[in-house]
Amino acid sequence: MGTEGSYAEVAPTREEVDATPGPFVVEFGNDWCGHCRRAQPLIAGAFATHPRVRHLKVADGPGRRLGRSFRVKLWPTLVFLADGKAIAQVVRPTDESQIREALAMIDT
Repeated sequence: MGTEGSYAEVAPTREEVDATPGPFVVEFGNDWCGHCRRAQPLIAGAFATHPRVRHLKVADGPGRRLGRSFRVKLWPTLVFLADGKAIAQVVRPTDESQIREALAMIDT
């Protein structure tokens, strides 16, 4: 699970996400989203210093349960989890430091 590639159309369940051990980031967005595309270099730069953090990009939209369970309203939204517990969220990052700070909270 890297920062490159498309947003997955098939999402895990909330139960599967909550059961994921270790540091994990779920990124909600869509391939056609301009905000999502602009954020990709920032996300990739921040993740470069946190190679052990798993990262899953999930396509979001109306009726998508996983995004709703995290109250996602804008894209991209990154949810930072540690052992299945949501620790932080970053919405529409405009600076790599926002992502790095949240990564530091889960990757200790």
